[in-house]
Amino acid sequence: MIALTQQRHPISRMLGAVPRLIAAYGLAGMMVSAQAADLTPVKFTLDWRFEGPSAPFLLAVQKGYFAAEGLDVTIDAGNGSAGAVTRVATGAYDIGFADFNALIEYSANNPTTPVQGVYMVYNNTPAAVFALKSSGISTPADLKGKTIAAPVFDAGRKAWPAFARHNGLASDEVTWQSADPAIRETLLARKQVDAITGFYFTSLLNLEARGVKTEDIVSLRYPDFGVELYGNSIIASEKLLKEKPEQVKGFLRAFNKALQETLAHPEQAVTSVTRQDPLANEALELRRLKLAIESSIVTDEVRQVGLGAVKEDRLERAIEEAVKAYELKSRPAASSLFNSAYLPVVAERSVR
Repeated sequence: MIALTQQRHPISRMLGAVPRLIAAYGLAGMMVSAQAADLTPVKFTLDWRFEGPSAPFLLAVQKGYFAAEGLDVTIDAGNGSAGAVTRVATGAYDIGFADFNALIEYSANNPTTPVQGVYMVYNNTPAAVFALKSSGISTPADLKGKTIAAPVFDAGRKAWPAFARHNGLASDEVTWQSADPAIRETLLARKQVDAITGFYFTSLLNLEARGVKTEDIVSLRYPDFGVELYGNSIIASEKLLKEKPEQVKGFLRAFNKALQETLAHPEQAVTSVTRQDPLANEALELRRLKLAIESSIVTDEVRQVGLGAVKEDRLERAIEEAVKAYELKSRPAASSLFNSAYLPVVAERSVR
């Protein structure tokens, strides 16, 4: 007799495996939940929308660099540097990204609510004056008697006295026209004003998007004309720095790792922006990111001191310049504005 071996139908085998799969996935889910529960929540605010330059922050979240430091970081868009500083100062957010000069202004006006810069991302201010070649403007001297449009909170407008002083102009030798950020570049493209101020890597691309040919755009970048102001910094409240220093150090290590990766492979890093905002134009944001890297992030000074750091003598001059330009009533001490103690080691921050 031939012994018959009973074979289970494939569907039966699959159904039999279901409980094991459910158990496995359930266990995995419990492990993920447990891991998430072990992470410390950190609320982070940008200064503006999700654009190319925000890639390192988003990359650090998406690739798990913050999580590896024990941090569960959530990132929110902002509505300007002043707002970002206030969000951190009031405790609504733990850490933020804001123009260092907005921090100087806030600290001068609110000395009892200290906030400090801990990682200088933009070694140079991105502020610039833009004009059209057809206007005949090609140097700072050509701006005398002209009308410049910008929002009242624009970094370039607020720092104009510094730009003017370095270039032999009186602060009142131009007329300012207040404009919403959404229409600033449109006013210049339509030749309704003589010039505008804005971030270099923002207004340049916005002008091109409004049909202005690249060769007809004149950009007078503040750092190219004597202005030593620093740009955007990662900021944190003094309370957080004192009570949870290791969290701040971990945040900066993760960000620094993502920034180095962004500098090495911007084409790959910018995809973190489109994953965050599927409506973002990847090619446009890649160009914006590269402009930010070339003009504000990797500078000669950064090659000397490393990413995130500052030079003490320049920091003093930059603070003095901001105090004069913003007409502040007091001058915050450099030690109260920037704290390098939380930076990753120099070897991790070095760039060529």
